[in-house]
Amino acid sequence: MIHSIEARIVAPVRETEVTDRVEDAVRTLFPNVEFEYEAGQLVGETHSLDRFSERLHEQEILDTARREFEKRADDEGFSFALKKQAAFKGVINFAVGNPDELGDIEVHVAVREPSVEEFVDHIAPPTEDGKPLDFDR
Repeated sequence: MIHSIEARIVAPVRETEVTDRVEDAVRTLFPNVEFEYEAGQLVGETHSLDRFSERLHEQEILDTARREFEKRADDEGFSFALKKQAAFKGVINFAVGNPDELGDIEVHVAVREPSVEEFVDHIAPPTEDGKPLDFDR
């Protein structure tokens, strides 16, 4: 199945932080991101969430991810926020509630193909008893 997506990633860079370190933190989850620096933040784009999906599977947080994606989804795509501190360690931790002092990494995914629902199923498949359901079989 062909996936046509564009993910826009915005990571605030505080005065106390090194821009390159913030960039590296985001790249642990989104290795193909292309960044531009704007006032006080990094703005990046990527066309692949494969590494992010691998981490969701490794951390066994597919159900959590699906809930987060569904909260901010529409026909065009979905959005979510990640804790920057966790990203420094290559860990996915969804930001819920108040942003922490370093600010959260905001991700907006525009899905062109297939549907938003099918793409979410691809990167974070539904689970049964904690195991991902495989639709391809």
